[in-house]
Amino acid sequence: MQSDRNTSVCVPPEVQTARLRLRAHRREDLTACCALWADPHVVRFIGGVPSPRQRTWARLLAYLGHWAVMGFGYWVLEERASGAFVGEIGWAIFERDDVPALPAGPELGFALAPRFHGRGYATEAVAAVLHWGETHLPFERGFAWVDVRNDASLRVLVKCGFAVLEHCDSHGQPAIILQRPLTATARP
Repeated sequence: MQSDRNTSVCVPPEVQTARLRLRAHRREDLTACCALWADPHVVRFIGGVPSPRQRTWARLLAYLGHWAVMGFGYWVLEERASGAFVGEIGWAIFERDDVPALPAGPELGFALAPRFHGRGYATEAVAAVLHWGETHLPFERGFAWVDVRNDASLRVLVKCGFAVLEHCDSHGQPAIILQRPLTATARP
């Protein structure tokens, strides 16, 4: 993580893959973030309710605050070739009230705009975030919480080395908590 000496703002590191750039959120991302979180297809397995602009703005600020407080957080996913906003991905400690407490460790999450589904971007981004986590996070394990109906996300996580830790309930919906070691030997 870098610090901008002129403003004392913590800046998440940029991570690049063959097709994606993971970068810090910026104010000008709000419109794209609003479109992502207002899309019923995106939120159907993440609470089920589209987020209004104010909630999405708070989410964006929380992502940046997570980096400042925890030293890790969420990135914007951007297509390198076009510069298009693909989605968001990262690590967080959410202090969830709606699922059983996760063991000590960060939770991986991601959401991609529907027009980018089915291209392998989620797997590529998750692999990059796992690699970053293996070299930068002070935790032995990472976790993921997934609605059991979200087959696509479950496939990505299992492909990237996550295994089921436990089944749980979240607001009346069945969910799965997965885990994965954060060591270089755990790479898929």
